[in-house]
Amino acid sequence: MVRNASITVLVLVSSAGVALADPAAGKDMARQKCQNCHGIDGIAKISIAPHLAGENRVYLENQLKAFRSGKRVNEMMSIVAKDLSDENIADLSGWYSSITITATMPDE
Repeated sequence: MVRNASITVLVLVSSAGVALADPAAGKDMARQKCQNCHGIDGIAKISIAPHLAGENRVYLENQLKAFRSGKRVNEMMSIVAKDLSDENIADLSGWYSSITITATMPDE
């Protein structure tokens, strides 16, 4: 019974229009649209841009969609995001969320 429920959930998610991410395509797009501010490695290159490396994919997708729709406004991001398709957003989010980051705690 649990197995059938899992399959049903997968079908529902797939049919809900959720774009599957292609991180390699996201990396290519990041080189074109994102690296000047956020870096290809997801580490911001300018002080007003957030780091994206290792960020949650759903969070990144939601933010890009909010910039695209005008629900969230930023001078640069509103321009960059306005022409992104759902597939582009999934790919970019897939790329940046796939980056593994580590933290080193300072000695006390």
